[in-house]
Amino acid sequence: MRLVFLLIVGGLTVICLVTFLSIKQPAALIVISVAGVVCAVLGWIIIGQVSTHLTRDFRGLVTTIRDFNTGNKSVRARAQGPKEVRQLADGVNRIIKENGNVLGMIKAEDRRQNRFVGDVSHELRTPLASIHGAAETLLEGDVDPEYEQRFLRMIIENTERLTRLANDLIELTKIEGATGEIPLRRFRLRQVVSKALTSMEPTLEAREVTVMVAGDAPEILGAPDRVQQIVVNLVDNASRAVGPGGKIDIRMTTCDVYELGSQAHNKNLADVEYFAVLSVADNGPGIREEDLPYLFERFTRPQKSRARTSGGAGIGLSIVKAIVTSHGGAIDVRNRKEGGALFRVFLPIPPDLPKY
Repeated sequence: MRLVFLLIVGGLTVICLVTFLSIKQPAALIVISVAGVVCAVLGWIIIGQVSTHLTRDFRGLVTTIRDFNTGNKSVRARAQGPKEVRQLADGVNRIIKENGNVLGMIKAEDRRQNRFVGDVSHELRTPLASIHGAAETLLEGDVDPEYEQRFLRMIIENTERLTRLANDLIELTKIEGATGEIPLRRFRLRQVVSKALTSMEPTLEAREVTVMVAGDAPEILGAPDRVQQIVVNLVDNASRAVGPGGKIDIRMTTCDVYELGSQAHNKNLADVEYFAVLSVADNGPGIREEDLPYLFERFTRPQKSRARTSGGAGIGLSIVKAIVTSHGGAIDVRNRKEGGALFRVFLPIPPDLPKY
């Protein structure tokens, strides 16, 4: 801006000099000289003010970007001035917001990974300590045969527990790390439930738990083995919770997207019209309300009073959630009014398959 002014002043100066030399009257020369100086000063002041006004908003944007780069992630540019400057300020604010969202997700992922590593370390520490203590005692010798058998059983049980933990972690990583290219085929949910319960018969009989199955659902598209794992994990957890003499009710039905309510909105399932519903209810003690929001996180045990050795590592429900998500479905849990917990799995029915 000031360079333009200098060019204009230079041009006017040349014109004034030519005029000055062509005029012979002294009074006229003085008037022209004074007018030229006054115009130059006024022009400098006016153009300086205009330049300052136009660049002030740009300097504010530069200051905003500099503050953001130095670590102030809450700074925002003021959208003022000409239309172009306001649009530029909005663009800067949008970039800052998107950058903040990405940083927030990165920090959340770092916290999740750190918590996961801490949880795994904690889960490994207890069985390893038991194995070490038992082996050290046996190594010292002079152990009563009865206690020797007890220590050997302790080593075997904790080794099996570590094996289950490793297998669960591998399974969860495999499911969560998949690209979505799971083998899909049409199957009926009832057949998968029957197959899962058949494989669990010895366990359910040993725990003295009764399982009732009712209802049916139409064909769905998915991986039957994965869906069977959902049934096994949910029934296994329920059978642990109810104890001897407990009852588990499995029901299959169909619902539309409106019955999911906010669940469909939160999971972006509004483009699916119908769902096959798998419900697993038990008559156990239920789940503490404060545990419900975190139930599907890794290493979460809703029953804090239960001994570690009687349950898994707290990964079963995380695996269930990962499988349901990979099928484009949803899962929820709540306590029943009559007592016990109710898990509901919603698996989408493709548009080209019968709904009922």
